[in-house]
Amino acid sequence: MATNMVSFILIWAGLAEALVPTCDQDSFESFVRGFCLPQFNKSMESSGYQDSCPWPDVKSHYHALKNCVDLYANLTATACRGWKQGSLVDGFFLEVHQTYFFHCGSQMIQDPPLTTAILLIAPGIIVTLFLPLCVHHLVTDTN
Repeated sequence: MATNMVSFILIWAGLAEALVPTCDQDSFESFVRGFCLPQFNKSMESSGYQDSCPWPDVKSHYHALKNCVDLYANLTATACRGWKQGSLVDGFFLEVHQTYFFHCGSQMIQDPPLTTAILLIAPGIIVTLFLPLCVHHLVTDTN
């Protein structure tokens, strides 16, 4: 309880930065782009990502990239995950998705069939229309 109170006071006073290690952005970028990304790039060369979404075929390579980046971020650059730095890990994966998975969004998201949409929407409309009638019926019967 006392440590939580001290942490809260330090955060509130703006002194918590002294307790949190700073993010070594250069080290993070050089490791991830020098070690993790080249292996992923090599595996993506044969995937045909320029023509269509490569997702099901490269899932294992993507998980290997994610594990490599997460391992380094957790071991040495934990501070780089914070909200203040804009999360280097998230920024890195955003670049990877923009480079290799730009075809995936338009192919995988589709509207449901009309019958499915009607079956999902109709109950809400029916309840909305009949609920006032049911309430009116209950109120008038009790009087």
